Amino acid sequence: MATKETPKDKDKVKKTDRDLDLANSVRGVWLVKVPKYISDRWEKAAANTEVGKLRIRKVNGAKPEVNFTLSDAVCAPLAGLSDMDKLDLVRNSSTYQQIPKEHKFKVSSIAAQTLGVFSHNIGDPENPAVVDKLSVEGKVVQRAECCPNNGSLYASIKKEALTKAGEPRRMVKQLDKHVTTSFKPVANHATNLAHERAKKLEGKKMRDDKDKVQEILFALFEKHQFYNIKDLAQETRQPMAYLKQILKEHCNYSVKPPHRNMWEPEGEDDEEAAKKKKRNESSSDSD
Repeated sequence: MATKETPKDKDKVKKTDRDLDLANSVRGVWLVKVPKYISDRWEKAAANTEVGKLRIRKVNGAKPEVNFTLSDAVCAPLAGLSDMDKLDLVRNSSTYQQIPKEHKFKVSSIAAQTLGVFSHNIGDPENPAVVDKLSVEGKVVQRAECCPNNGSLYASIKKEALTKAGEPRRMVKQLDKHVTTSFKPVANHATNLAHERAKKLEGKKMRDDKDKVQEILFALFEKHQFYNIKDLAQETRQPMAYLKQILKEHCNYSVKPPHRNMWEPEGEDDEEAAKKKKRNESSSDSD
């Protein structure tokens, strides 16, 4: 019994299409290794422009002679680059200066290997008609390596790569002018002065009566179960050592998460904490 396919099912098949396109599987392609400076210039070249010309001369009983000539625009030195950009190019096995124009392919056989070229077109999520497509662009029939003919230019590029590779990215420079006032060392920063003034206005912390401090602490723990020692010192305005002495008598110091390095009232359990929370909520509602 045949089932009728709905348009919805067709769209679903389209969106999940992962078939391999074999239309160009019989096409022969060359796998050529080019120097880094050539691939870098090709990536920077404008779209739909000529980057070079290939000449193949077949010889009977021998490997073909292949010569490759780069275009003048590709060979020209790069302009408008900073010293740091030039150094980055050299460190990445490329160059900003003029590159060799004439190259020769060293052809080798790949009889023991089976290689192919694939392409992947990424689909558009907003356009269901454009789906992911994986295609075979051809079978590798020849392998070659692109080598420069001009020895002087290539030697200059390699010499620069060797000399620049050892240079540090940051260098010490001697200043010709006097250092401006904004860079002079400051004896005491403005934030430190403001902090000192605030401490003087607050005055020296004096020890209050122990019972009075305990009342303040109990009132604070009525609001929250856990407190940091710095917050308690700020609220009670007591010296840190004196405050710790009182806390050790009536509170527990938590060393486990999630309340690590915080103080809580001694003997505080979950039931008591729930009652306290309920009292706080009822008092806030009455207000």
